[in-house]
Amino acid sequence: MVESARSRRGEAQGGDGRTNDHLFDREMDHLPPEARWREWMQRVEATIFAASEPVGREALGRIVGRSCSIDLLIDDIREELRGRPYDLVAVGGGWKHLTRPAYADAIRAAVGGNEFASELTQSEVLVLMCVAYFQPITRAELSSFFGKEISRDLIGHLRGAGFIASGPRSPTPGAPYTYVTTKEFLLEFGLDTLRDLPDFEALEDAGLLSKERLLAGDIMPEFSIQQSGDVETED
Repeated sequence: MVESARSRRGEAQGGDGRTNDHLFDREMDHLPPEARWREWMQRVEATIFAASEPVGREALGRIVGRSCSIDLLIDDIREELRGRPYDLVAVGGGWKHLTRPAYADAIRAAVGGNEFASELTQSEVLVLMCVAYFQPITRAELSSFFGKEISRDLIGHLRGAGFIASGPRSPTPGAPYTYVTTKEFLLEFGLDTLRDLPDFEALEDAGLLSKERLLAGDIMPEFSIQQSGDVETED
C-alpha cells in the first residue's frame, strides 16, 4: 500500500520533485472563452500576489494557455485594480503588486519603510544616479566625474542598501572593480529595466542635471576630499 502511494506520487512528479507540466491544465479547453480568460487572470494575479520577487513572463507562461497574451491579461487585471490602493507594475524584469505612491506616507507611519533608501544623502543619490547611467564604472571614474574623492564609505553604504554591486574588472591598469546597479535598485525606483531611466537630455532640459557641471566637478561641493595620505585603491 505504501509502495503504491509512492508510485502514484512518482507519476505525478518529475525526478526533481516538480509537478509534471502535462498534469497541469494550462489550456482549459473545456471552459467557455470568457470563463477561461477569467481563470487565467486569477491564476496570474494569485501567482504575482504570492511571490516575493517580480514574476517574469516565462513563469507566467507556465500557467496560461499557449495562445494567451500575457500583456493583454495584465492589462485586464490592472483595469480591475483601478481605484484600488495597489497596482500590478512591471518592475525588475517581471510584474509585482505595488502600493500606489499616494499611500506611501500612511504605510511608513504604520510599518516603517526602507531605512537605507530614506537615509541616502543627496551626494549618495547623485553617485547612484551616475552608476545607473554610466555603468560599469569604477570608483576612480566616479571621482573624476565629481572632481572629488568618492569615499569607500559612500560606496559601502550604497552596497549595503543593495543598490549597487561589483561589476566586471575594468580593462584599465590595475584592473579595478567596476560598480553596477542591482535588481534591488530597479525595484526601489520602480523601474522594469535600465531602459526606463529618464532620458539624460530630458533631465538637463528639466534643470535637474547639468552634464557641464557634472564634468566640471562642481555639482557636489559638500563632498569632502580624502586625506592626501589615503592611497587610491578599488575595493
